[in-house]
Amino acid sequence: MQEKIKSTLKSNDTEEWLDTVWTRPIGYQWARLFNHFDIHPNTVTIMSMIIGAASAFFFVHGSWRTEGTEGLIYNIIAVLLLAWANFYDSADGQLARMSGKKTQLGRILDGAAGDVWFICIYLALLFRFYLHHGLEFQWMGIEDNQRNTIIVIAILFIAECFSGLYCHAHQCSLSDYYRQIHLFFLKGKEGSELDNSLQQQHLYNTTPWKGNIIQKLFLKTYISYTRNQERQTPKFQQLIKTLKEKYGGVENIPQAFKDEFRALSLPMMKWANILTFNTRAIALYVACLIDFPWLYIVFEIVVMTALYFYMRHTHEEFCKKLNSKIQLP
Repeated sequence: MQEKIKSTLKSNDTEEWLDTVWTRPIGYQWARLFNHFDIHPNTVTIMSMIIGAASAFFFVHGSWRTEGTEGLIYNIIAVLLLAWANFYDSADGQLARMSGKKTQLGRILDGAAGDVWFICIYLALLFRFYLHHGLEFQWMGIEDNQRNTIIVIAILFIAECFSGLYCHAHQCSLSDYYRQIHLFFLKGKEGSELDNSLQQQHLYNTTPWKGNIIQKLFLKTYISYTRNQERQTPKFQQLIKTLKEKYGGVENIPQAFKDEFRALSLPMMKWANILTFNTRAIALYVACLIDFPWLYIVFEIVVMTALYFYMRHTHEEFCKKLNSKIQLP
């Protein structure tokens, strides 16, 4: 069974420990069930989006401190729903590798799933604070009236926009990019989903609108996504450019260089995994269950952003050093 599960994973290098002992085994069983009924991986991804978004309804409720036993139960349901959505998010990729039903749209949908979950959850946390903020106002020493509530909610909304649209988005997109880069040097083009904006722009331009409206719209978003990844990694982009000039294409990169890159990239995978779902979700679960959901926003802005800059700086530095070692003719 373990070997069958491993066959549906991207690589041991890029897997997080919690995923290998919890998420992937459960996701594999779901993937087997979906494969039995010939359900497409993209359908599983959409189900994941719906379930994850539904968890927001239950995160709106205060937990034990503000809503008693009923509130605690609502929050536990929210945790279970988001965990369920994550099992499906794992299952869609495992199913795609198991069945061979890999599509470009599936890659784009998979990347969007987490965004759908957390946009709904951010809005839920905002409304939750509107309903339950008495203790926080007491700590701040301000009167709990409508005017002060609106002012604080506006500040929290700005903080959530910064946390979600900048911090969360950059952390997850760069983490995904570094994993795909690692897989590329480990397994080559066939074993990774390393895309670039020029390829995606060409695909967008050559895809007709007729019969492809949804794919075209997703591709437009994905072009921006890949451009953002490239803007965040100028030293890596220069390294790839140098390698292409030196060897006439990335497919001709010597194995010795690939091994050296993998050795330097491997320590980055633990930070990439921390910045994606599990650590983020655990922080969210704890903050909501102890009834201080705003702590999650603080965690994301302060702790996760610090890790993001450390990972990015380290990766860019070793790309710079590797680039300087390559002798061009």
